[in-house]
Amino acid sequence: MSEPPKPVSIPAATVILAREGPDGVPEYLLVQRGENMAFAGGALVFPGGRVDRVDGGIARNPALAMGFDGLDDDDAAARVACAREALEETGVLLTEGVAPDEVKLALARSALASGPNEDEAYSFANLLGSMGHRVDAARFLPFARWEPPAAAAIARRFDTRFYLADAGRSASAVITPDGFEAKALRWTTAAQALTDYDAGRAAMVFPTWCTMHRLAQYQSLAALFDRIAALPAPYVQPAFEMIDGEPWLTIPEGIDYPVTRDRVNNLRRE
Repeated sequence: MSEPPKPVSIPAATVILAREGPDGVPEYLLVQRGENMAFAGGALVFPGGRVDRVDGGIARNPALAMGFDGLDDDDAAARVACAREALEETGVLLTEGVAPDEVKLALARSALASGPNEDEAYSFANLLGSMGHRVDAARFLPFARWEPPAAAAIARRFDTRFYLADAGRSASAVITPDGFEAKALRWTTAAQALTDYDAGRAAMVFPTWCTMHRLAQYQSLAALFDRIAALPAPYVQPAFEMIDGEPWLTIPEGIDYPVTRDRVNNLRRE
């Protein structure tokens, strides 16, 4: 008897945008997704989205990207997708080049949000070319890779690569939600985000919740970036387990996530 086919996952990328807060503790830029979104509607997430094949072409074009030699195709395309999605959803421009004209940048950002993914990627390539900007692979530090459990009944399965980036180096001074995928933006410490979640003031899906616990371990940007740079980015595929007769979702121990499980009844699936 043949085994059932393995669920197909959609390549995606997420960028954890960090900056130094007033007291030195890192703050992170979270997107509150629109309530009407098919995935994680209303939840707080990091900026991100699907990886498009055009993203890979940008990564291999020396006029539009640098530092991508030696990266595999999936990693390279995901880093470009992070730069594109950060600009589209938040206005944060994570590329290298002269300071852009803010009016032209706003118009280009609107174009990114106006069409399907492939159109967005082509628009981003055109934007880079017109500004003389390039995506620098080194701006995006591999943080983790998450994929849903094979047993999970999820309509849209995303194989998501997480990257860490310093938002303090943004080339754009105007940071606003796009009004569609991003209904609102929030700078917050990891500890505050978890407090809001526990108090019912914020919704998060399991990977975001686990990531916030991981980020809360670090009390300075230097400590955070030094530690993440020193660790291999873990592959995380949660599993369902019965613990004391109750179903839990768990992730492996020993991969820099201090909280590794939550009750299934607590989870926000999509």
